[in-house]
Amino acid sequence: MAHILFIPGSLREASSSRATARALAARLPAGTTHDTVDPGRLPHYNADIKDDPEVAAFLEKLKGADGVVFVSPEYNYSIPGLLKNAIDWGSRPAFESPFKDKLCLIVSTSGGALGGVRAQSHLKYVLNGMLARVHPCKEIVVPMANGKVVDGMLEDDAILEFAEEVMGDFLSACKGGAAAG
Repeated sequence: MAHILFIPGSLREASSSRATARALAARLPAGTTHDTVDPGRLPHYNADIKDDPEVAAFLEKLKGADGVVFVSPEYNYSIPGLLKNAIDWGSRPAFESPFKDKLCLIVSTSGGALGGVRAQSHLKYVLNGMLARVHPCKEIVVPMANGKVVDGMLEDDAILEFAEEVMGDFLSACKGGAAAG
């Protein structure tokens, strides 16, 4: 079975990105394990930092994952600095990082009608530069996301059913993955 790492791109505990990550994790098929990292615990990227325990824990979780699911809000037509910082930590050493050949799935949320599609485009570009493998699929976007969070979970049956179908295909493509059932 697959082990999935969720990386939400928001600091706020009550954010739509974190709520979406929780809702997706709750729909993983039996036997699939997962972790969620808090990118807000990482220091600003600095190559001089060699022994930060939060960075070490993040890198271990990244290395141990069969696939990574990014759930990002869109900030000013792009990804948040918080998410880019986490990616920068995971991108070293260049061309041999834990992201190299790692299968990644992108989900975006937005308070607007487009659901974060511009952030997805930028995130795909960044991941490509690190030699990660972005899962080819229809984009999972959550428009008007803030109004769809109830008790810390995304509630939108149509989007979650679609996402569950895409996640099933993603899990099948992950090393040791299992199809959603």
